[in-house]
Amino acid sequence: MDLHRLEVFCKVVELKSFTKAAEAIFLSQPTVSEHIRSLEEMLEERLVDRLGREALPTPAGQLLYKYARKILRLRQETIQAMADYRGALAGHLALGASTIPGAYILPQQIGAFKKLHPAIQITLSISNSRTVADGVQNGDTEFGVVGARWSDPALEWQEILEDELVLTVYPSHPFARLKTVEPSRLLDEPMIIRERDSGTRRVVTQLLEKYLDLARLQIVAEMGSTEAVRQSIKSEVGIAILSRRAVAEDIERGSLVAVPLRKIRLSRPFYLVTRKNRHPSPICSTFLDFLQQPPVLT
Repeated sequence: MDLHRLEVFCKVVELKSFTKAAEAIFLSQPTVSEHIRSLEEMLEERLVDRLGREALPTPAGQLLYKYARKILRLRQETIQAMADYRGALAGHLALGASTIPGAYILPQQIGAFKKLHPAIQITLSISNSRTVADGVQNGDTEFGVVGARWSDPALEWQEILEDELVLTVYPSHPFARLKTVEPSRLLDEPMIIRERDSGTRRVVTQLLEKYLDLARLQIVAEMGSTEAVRQSIKSEVGIAILSRRAVAEDIERGSLVAVPLRKIRLSRPFYLVTRKNRHPSPICSTFLDFLQQPPVLT
């Protein structure tokens, strides 16, 4: 069975499109179609159905996809192991992260790691915490760094970093002139929050529900990214609680203001999430060792 054809097949399944798969792997669409047709002839099964603009796997295709992912992952691990044996770590590492670690922490660490191991290719996927954890569980990524954790028998969580959360307002807001704000005053303000599966939203809810009746909050907008929340605050749509890392440059420039809440310390950990009982690849082990060394987590 040709491994390249398996790669093409997996990309079609993942992107649900022959056209998008062709673009992603730099092949023509007829070539992608020919690879799928060859696989179907060899296995004597139809693997992909074209339904309108979507290409979806048949039951046989779903079964093949499951094993194809394992085969391709094993090939990658073999390449990495042999490179590690030669003392020249090389290959590909796929990881996931929620917004704050993905946008404000990991890029710097990836850059430093790449200087030590230039032959390694790293793919960083940024999404909400739930989606990142699903990617780890499904084998799409080897590990993730997220801002929330929950009970899941297939996953393991390890606290690796602390993040400070701050009440963030626009400069002309009345709170911007105060040294501290009583938590109860949030009930009178238009609030912007993240989407339901966001780690930031989950943690902020857990912290504030000890002091406030959250049902009384005036939610004026629900945003799918930290960047959207930042821009909405600047546009005076409302105020929000965000990671200090995400608004550090805005605070320094004076385009946003961070105001402490009286007698409340808003902080949260970031977690390393991995698949339970999955042996990490040599690249993954090396990167995790690097990630957890000081001063990376300070």
